[in-house]
Amino acid sequence: MNGPFADVLSRAVAMRAQGGPMRACLVVGARGSTPQPAGAMMLVDQTGATFGTIGGGCVEAELTRRATAMLLSDTTGVHDFILDHDYGWDDGLICGGTLHVAIGTLPEADELVAIEQGVRDRIETRLPIFVQTEGGHAHYDLHIPPRPRLLIAGGGHIGQAVARHGLRLDFETVLYDDRADLLERYAPDGCHTVSGEMAESLADAVIDTETYCVIVTRGHRHDAQALAGVIDRGARYVGMIGSKRKVLLVRRELMERGVSESALDAVHAPIGVDIGSVTGEEISLSIAAQLVQVREQRGWVTVDGPHLDSPQ
Repeated sequence: MNGPFADVLSRAVAMRAQGGPMRACLVVGARGSTPQPAGAMMLVDQTGATFGTIGGGCVEAELTRRATAMLLSDTTGVHDFILDHDYGWDDGLICGGTLHVAIGTLPEADELVAIEQGVRDRIETRLPIFVQTEGGHAHYDLHIPPRPRLLIAGGGHIGQAVARHGLRLDFETVLYDDRADLLERYAPDGCHTVSGEMAESLADAVIDTETYCVIVTRGHRHDAQALAGVIDRGARYVGMIGSKRKVLLVRRELMERGVSESALDAVHAPIGVDIGSVTGEEISLSIAAQLVQVREQRGWVTVDGPHLDSPQ
């Protein structure tokens, strides 16, 4: 999926509450080289306005045209887009793949609100898209995994930049620091904050397999304490900033405190994808890239169907 999916659902809920007709355009299959995999979704209203993306400008323009026409004719269906010279040669989009896109309707208001709340509560859920097929009325299920949670220890320049990236990349983002005034002044909009002793706060945090922990505090002592609060607790990702020398010092300290070597080996330290980063913004970008890299390795199946609801 692309963009903050909770925002796409919120828009759908608002459009449903206003009574405006819409079509949900869901990529239900992708073969070869395509702008987005199965699971990408966008909404189209009766004016042709869109929200969300399936990743390709010229394909989206044609998809929007078809979805608008289907709104006017009160129809639904599944359309194929072959990404060759017929689509996008003048825009430079000749991917060579095929997209299968369901243009359908969403659940009724109450069910849609419940699905949106499930996504915000980090509960694994599904969103049905209803279409008319050759066999009759059917639906595709978009499986939505629990929203990943990003815990950032350190509210300095790098922590703030990582938080901004995390929010844009659809992580529920929490910024920790013992300087309450810094969090109040500089935490990005939409970011949760926790002030106080970072190690204690992190030790009390709920950590599961969709939790990503980034340690970018202002010093070796805080790094070691923060890492001790999250290590070997089942997080999908734990990374700590620092030079090789500092990483060795922290590693030695935690091993003396009883942390296993295998748990320490699982920590990404030094943190981030090696892009030769130097500045704070570059370092935060390398961290964000590594978060996405790890997140995409989880291999969720995002769409299945069509499931027949009633025959012709």
